[in-house]
Amino acid sequence: MFVGPDGGLHPRQARGASISQLGSELNSKQAQLNANQAQQQQLSSSLAALGQQIQTLTGQITLVQSREAEVQATLTADRARLKRAETALRIERGRAAALRQELGRARHLLSMELVAQYERPQPNLISVVLEAHGFDQLLTQLKDLGNAQHQEQAAITVTRKAKADAEAAAVRIGHMAARDKQLTASTETQARALAGMNQLLQSRESALGHVRAARQAALGAAQARGSQLRTAIAHVRAQQQAAEAAAAAAAAARAAAAQQAAAQSSVTTNTVSAVPSGGWAIPESVVMCESGGQNLPPNSAGASGYYQILPSTWRLFGGSGPAAYLASKAEQDAVATRIWAGGNGAQNWVCSGIVGIG
Repeated sequence: MFVGPDGGLHPRQARGASISQLGSELNSKQAQLNANQAQQQQLSSSLAALGQQIQTLTGQITLVQSREAEVQATLTADRARLKRAETALRIERGRAAALRQELGRARHLLSMELVAQYERPQPNLISVVLEAHGFDQLLTQLKDLGNAQHQEQAAITVTRKAKADAEAAAVRIGHMAARDKQLTASTETQARALAGMNQLLQSRESALGHVRAARQAALGAAQARGSQLRTAIAHVRAQQQAAEAAAAAAAAARAAAAQQAAAQSSVTTNTVSAVPSGGWAIPESVVMCESGGQNLPPNSAGASGYYQILPSTWRLFGGSGPAAYLASKAEQDAVATRIWAGGNGAQNWVCSGIVGIG
C-alpha cells in the first residue's frame, strides 16, 4: 500500500510477493485496523460524555436564567417602590418645611400681637363702659378680644401638631426608603451574581461545544481511516488468495510432473538417469516436479526460481542477490550445477526422491 496525492491508502501492485509476505502485511493492516477501532470507540465514549455534560450545563443555564428573570422582576419592583418612597419622602419633607414656615409666621404674628397689647394703654372699666354703646356692644367687644387671642393660640397649636405629624411622617418614610434602598441593593447584588453565573456557564458550554466539534472531526477522520484500512485488508486478502491459488497450481503441476515421471519410469526398464538433460543443470524430471519449468516467486518456505532454491542455499553456493528467482537463468543454472555436484547433492531437492533419483 502507498499514500496517494489525495492522502488515502492505495494498493501497490506486488510483483512476486510471497504468501508469508502477504500474511505479514495482512497482520500489520489488521493491527492498524484494531487500533483504529479502539480509537473510534474511545472518541465515541468521549463524545457521549461531552454530550451529557453539555446537556447538564444547558439545564443549569435554563435554571439560572429563570432565576435571573425572577430577580430582575423583583429588582424592578424594588426600584419602583424605592422611587415612590423617595418621592413621598420629598413631599413630606417639603410639607414639614412649609409647616415650619407657617408656624414661624403664626408665632411672629402672636408675638407682635402680644407686644401691641402690652404697649397699648390698658382700658379701665369706666372707659370701656363709657365708650360702649350699650351693654350688648360691651359684651361683644370683650368676647371678640378673647376670641382673637384664642384663635391665634389654636392656630399655633394646630400648626405645631401638623408640623410634628409631617416630621414624624418624614422620619417614618425615611426609614422605609432606607429599607427599600437596602433591599434594592441586595437584589442588585443577586442579579449581578446570577448574571456572572450565567455568563460563566455559557462560556463553559461554548468551550465544551468546541471540544465536542474537535472530537467529532477526529472521529470522522478515524472512521475514514478505518474504511481505508478495511479496503486495504480486502485487497491484501485477495492477493493472498491469488498467491495461495498460484502455489496450489504449482504444487499440482509438480505432482502431475512427478506422476508423469513415475509413469515413464514404470514403462521403461532402465532407471531414471541422474544426468542433467533438456537444457537444465539438474535432471529435467526433478525440475518439472519442483517448478514445472517456471521461474516461480518464493513459496511459503522461501524457495524460488526454476530450481526452487532456498535463500540460504542460494547464498551458500555463490548466488547473487537475496533470492534465486531474481537472478538470470544462466546464474541459476550455475548455482544449481554446484549444488547438484554430479548427483551428490540430489538430497537438496525433495523431488529427487519422488522421481527415483538419489
